[in-house]
Amino acid sequence: MKIVIVGAGFTGVQLAKLLINEKNQVALIDNNEDTIRHASNQLDCTVVCADGNNLETLESVGIHKADALVCVTSSDEVNMITCSLVDAVYPDLLKIARVRNYAYYVNTASAEKKHSYSFGVKHRPLYGINYMINPDVEAADAIVKAIENGAVGNVLTFDNSDLEIARITVNKNSIFDGISLKEVRTKTDIKFLVVYIEKDGKTSLPSGDTKIETGDIIGVLVSKENLGGVMKLCGTSPKELKKVALIGAGRIGTIVATKFLNPEKEEEKGFLKRISSFVEKKSQDFVIVEANDNLAKAAAERFPNARVMCADASDENFLREEGIISYDLAICATHNHELNMVLAAYLESLGVGQTISLVTSSAFETIALKLGVDVPVALRDAVVDSIMSHLRGKSVKEIHTVTNGQMEIVECEIGAKSEVCAKALKEISNPGLFLVLLRRQSGIEEYKIVDGNTKLYAGDHVVIIVSGERSKKALSYFAGNDEN
Repeated sequence: MKIVIVGAGFTGVQLAKLLINEKNQVALIDNNEDTIRHASNQLDCTVVCADGNNLETLESVGIHKADALVCVTSSDEVNMITCSLVDAVYPDLLKIARVRNYAYYVNTASAEKKHSYSFGVKHRPLYGINYMINPDVEAADAIVKAIENGAVGNVLTFDNSDLEIARITVNKNSIFDGISLKEVRTKTDIKFLVVYIEKDGKTSLPSGDTKIETGDIIGVLVSKENLGGVMKLCGTSPKELKKVALIGAGRIGTIVATKFLNPEKEEEKGFLKRISSFVEKKSQDFVIVEANDNLAKAAAERFPNARVMCADASDENFLREEGIISYDLAICATHNHELNMVLAAYLESLGVGQTISLVTSSAFETIALKLGVDVPVALRDAVVDSIMSHLRGKSVKEIHTVTNGQMEIVECEIGAKSEVCAKALKEISNPGLFLVLLRRQSGIEEYKIVDGNTKLYAGDHVVIIVSGERSKKALSYFAGNDEN
């Protein structure tokens, strides 16, 4: 594929690195000389210092031959206008724009939903943008997903399935400590699959001989109902989240609170019922703490069912007086990401059961985990994952990077020309390259765990885990074409 990226900030550079590693052709444009100089020192691709919203500039880097345009400048307006400009001349080009302004995002989504038939049949996408990515929405969704799964660590869920992949640390009192994976089966009747293992900062796909030791972090594929059992086997006790404190009533905090207190969708209402009994006592058990007086007032007006306090969440006297140190979960979602990490660790030291912290990127996830944060949510990486999902071609439905990008978990569709069609997994096994985790047969909604005898057919959906640098090769193998 050939992709043109407008904006050479962190997100633009990260996208370029991932795409270049997959042997895609990338052109990166930015009008800031220092930014471009920094990017050119890191990337082996076409790098141009110019205005990205200029059609002549875009054509000079080959927009007419490109498969996709990704606009991630610091200006929402530039991103949207650039997509609109390109759409007028190259309507078949895939166009993705990062839009930070929540009002733009919500109003666009609302208009497209209200006039879905017109936009889908008679008109181009609104503003010519095929996919609009809002960082706050992506981060808030990741936080909500973590809460739904008990804040035990980063958890990936799959549509129409009770299966999920949880990231769990093996503690010293775990019965798994010191044994190999093939011996694990003798220790429990719970059905689960270890899909990756982190040792000393390095991640690998495990085999039966892989040994589990204290301090290792394992990615476990397990049903929601059995997650607690696996956590206990790893030496961790799951806790019910009855009392929740949200620190920060900014954009992301407001979206998270909305999903708790003002659910509009049935699935969000179901989410509230699943996580804990505090729903029925919202005013007592859901607290919002915001240091900014204006934001606190706005939150109090918007969420009358919550207890909103204008205070400094780092003030120990305040935390003790209000009883927040006894809460089951604290979500640190202020705009200051470094403060979130420190505050989350501080709250845990005072007695808060579990913490979720919004951080800048995956580089800070490692730091946050070492500080004792249970679930760090990387804002920039959530955006990169979302964009990459749309860039992988029609066969790829969703993609998640894990363990600082070393591994990717991808849902893709088996192509009619794929070499894997009508073959059992034991026939296509490629240890070290990929591991097939789940299959959803064509026409059936539910995913199921696979084994060596599972056969794959065109139209089936599979979830695989693969190293980031080999992802494109593996996906092409399953898709059976060159679109990835």
